Amino acid sequence: MRIGIIGYGLRISHLFGDLAEKNLDLRIVAIADPKKDEIRSQLKGESDHIRLFGDADEMLNSVELDGVVIGTRCNLHTEMALKVLKRNLPLFLEKPVATTYKDLFRLKAGYEASDSQVVVSFPLRNTPLVKLAKEIIDSGKIGTVEHVQAVNNVPYGGVYYHSWYRDERITGGLFLQKATHDFDYINYLIGHNPEAICAMKSKQIFKGNKPVGLMCKECDEKLTCQESAIIHPDLGEYCSFGEDTGNEDSGSALIRYDSGMHASYSQNFFARRGAGRRGARLLGYKGTLEFDWYTGELKINMHHEPRVETHQFDVNAYDGHGGGDHKLLENFQQIVQRTGQSATTLDDGLRSALLCLKANESATTNTFRTIDWNV
Repeated sequence: MRIGIIGYGLRISHLFGDLAEKNLDLRIVAIADPKKDEIRSQLKGESDHIRLFGDADEMLNSVELDGVVIGTRCNLHTEMALKVLKRNLPLFLEKPVATTYKDLFRLKAGYEASDSQVVVSFPLRNTPLVKLAKEIIDSGKIGTVEHVQAVNNVPYGGVYYHSWYRDERITGGLFLQKATHDFDYINYLIGHNPEAICAMKSKQIFKGNKPVGLMCKECDEKLTCQESAIIHPDLGEYCSFGEDTGNEDSGSALIRYDSGMHASYSQNFFARRGAGRRGARLLGYKGTLEFDWYTGELKINMHHEPRVETHQFDVNAYDGHGGGDHKLLENFQQIVQRTGQSATTLDDGLRSALLCLKANESATTNTFRTIDWNV
């Protein structure tokens, strides 16, 4: 199946590289990216059968495609998605699906007018860990889930302050960057609709008075700073303590659902090493289920009998987001071949992005915000 890619960045090149080795019947035949010459060098001999364009419209107008992948920077996701939706092509869309209310409403309207099926890049709900959690929850083993405590302590959080991610005009902030995944898997596991949200965010670490645009290699503290890109070259090039460093470095939210239960979620971007954690504790009257992607452990504590069940996943046995990435690719292939339905629809992506935008609004205004399409 012939696919085109709009925005061939690190995430998409990792996800869609070596498709044949991943036993997928997908073939990249075109890429649209302003950095097409750089990409040509990156692909080397692999680019012989791939047409490269500097503009998305040119690619879409010039090449017959079975499906399209969008992996641009975040603030362009909506604009590019609308181009594809107008053509009713199967679409793989990176998250967040939108970074502003204006784009969210535009995308919702474009989706409702289109026949496209869309796979949103939400790998966490596709992981074996969450699939098992969903199976156990739906069985009634722990009772109805009446409370959720979720956490994401990001040990590689420096990337959001050293690289282009530091620009909130592009990212929309870190609820949209990270929590969009977590809100989605929580919604999926409990099967209820969010009604209201309140949130707080703070910036206590990654701030300072270093000059605008300062790069680590130019700083006189480059050999001693714990966040130096000289010491951690994979994080990015810019000083994370500059006046122009954007993004909060921790955030928390409370979400009320239509059943009356609520979920708490907290994320942090200066935890390091063994402090990294991502997972949730879901409590019912009969028992508590908890899991963590970093350890690969899912545990069930029964409340009314002295019994604990533990399931251990080999975290090294899965590639890409605990095995979720490959499931996304398989699902995209299904919608391209018209043999299946999306498991992470644009409805899911819109709902998660709306939650994140409402969380940002709540944190800014110190108010509860209703989860509806009235802004």
